[in-house]
Amino acid sequence: MISIDGHHLGIADVVSVARGNNPVEIAPEGLENIERSRAWLESVLATDRPVYGINTGFGIFADRRISLKDSKQLSRNLILSHAVGTGPALDEEIVRAAMLVRANTLAKGYSGIRRELVQTMLDMVNKGVSPVIPSQGSLGSSGDLGPLSHLVLVMTTDANDRLDDSGWAWYQGQEMRGKAAMQAADIERVVLGPKEGLALNNGATFSAAIGALAVHDALQLAHIAELALSMTLEALMGSSAAFDERLHAVREQTGQMRVAKAVRENVLGSTLINGAGRVQDAYSLRCAPQVQGAVRDTIDYCTQIVEREINAATDNPLLFSPEDIISGGNFHGEPVGLVMDYLGIALSELAAISERRVFRMTDGNLNVGLPPMLVDHPQAAGLNSGLMMPQYTAASLVLENQTLAHPDSVHSLPTSGEQEDHNANAMTAARHARQILDNTRHVLAIELYTAARALDLRLKQQPDAQFGVGTRQAYAALRAAVPYQAGDALWGPEIERVVELIKSGAFS
Repeated sequence: MISIDGHHLGIADVVSVARGNNPVEIAPEGLENIERSRAWLESVLATDRPVYGINTGFGIFADRRISLKDSKQLSRNLILSHAVGTGPALDEEIVRAAMLVRANTLAKGYSGIRRELVQTMLDMVNKGVSPVIPSQGSLGSSGDLGPLSHLVLVMTTDANDRLDDSGWAWYQGQEMRGKAAMQAADIERVVLGPKEGLALNNGATFSAAIGALAVHDALQLAHIAELALSMTLEALMGSSAAFDERLHAVREQTGQMRVAKAVRENVLGSTLINGAGRVQDAYSLRCAPQVQGAVRDTIDYCTQIVEREINAATDNPLLFSPEDIISGGNFHGEPVGLVMDYLGIALSELAAISERRVFRMTDGNLNVGLPPMLVDHPQAAGLNSGLMMPQYTAASLVLENQTLAHPDSVHSLPTSGEQEDHNANAMTAARHARQILDNTRHVLAIELYTAARALDLRLKQQPDAQFGVGTRQAYAALRAAVPYQAGDALWGPEIERVVELIKSGAFS
């Protein structure tokens, strides 16, 4: 059971709820926070002083006063008018992560929302109601307004209680109207009160949710890349000198030292390392600690920012006391947008250097005596294409990554009549980072698959050769799922199996 209080939610918690269906509750401290801020809001409502989003319009209409009797309609109108997303639906794991993050934000106690709304959101998480959220249409600046509004449509209602105004949701494998899904799960929908629409849809929550899952997966891919590098180094009988501890210690880059150490440990006991007698290798081998270490450092930095964001109060205004209600810009997604761009760039580089190693293993002029395209034996070349096309696929994905990795956060267009004149584009950055991550996982799977075949062929040449401690385990895990095939075969499904092995943690 995960307990949320607005301060202690971790990346691992988000993953366990989004993918592992771990149940969630509001911690006692979180309940106190919610009740305190709600009491502050109630005291404000008893006065006539203007407060943005409570008794005023939104955005360009912030100077328009709204009477207290219309405040419920104000909240409802905000959600109805802002649910205008488009594009393919986000994966359910992202939606579950976003609901958890939003509930945690509200449990921090600065939003003035009622406890029952936070609990309704958690009931949806715990009972498996996942709103259908279009993936496009958010700038991630006044938060992820569109995606969050689609979410809120499902969990809230009004006096009319129209089915058509309830959005869509997944429940027990079926897509249905939000109202029907909530009824099937026996969860009561809530009528919004003053400020509650704004508290629910203001903040870069979906961007942060994608970010939380992405940095978790990126850390796994950094480990996979070290295994793939180690296997390729053995297959090409590379030099160990470039991984010497002293070399990396004098540069003092943490990630670089970690990658070099991982490779040393993986190839410990290998009789193939240094087998070619080369003084130095190509950059894709020799400089891999410098490249992949920088990726590791980037992932660590991105993780820090995302962890702060999933514990952040991000709507507007925020309540600090009945007298101190401050209107600001915590909803702005720039912190998430920048690190998602940074993560995408780093992962793009991880895939790029991996593909170069795949190329070297398949090129008969570069692979140190192995058959061209890693056909079973040189005489089979021509009749068999070997692993020619997996390298094509890797190259294609790397090229796609290079386009996707162009930063999104540097682009901005003004909205809301110039009131919102600098936007973060954070949601697009997060979506692109996730696509780059998926592409990179596939490229690394191709390298693992290619390296395993290269090692098989190396064993034909050197039957007494010994693999390293770590590479032996990785090779065994791969071959247990994907046996060696001598002639051409349908490589694609076998590579997809390696992708699934990566996702399942089989190489951990």
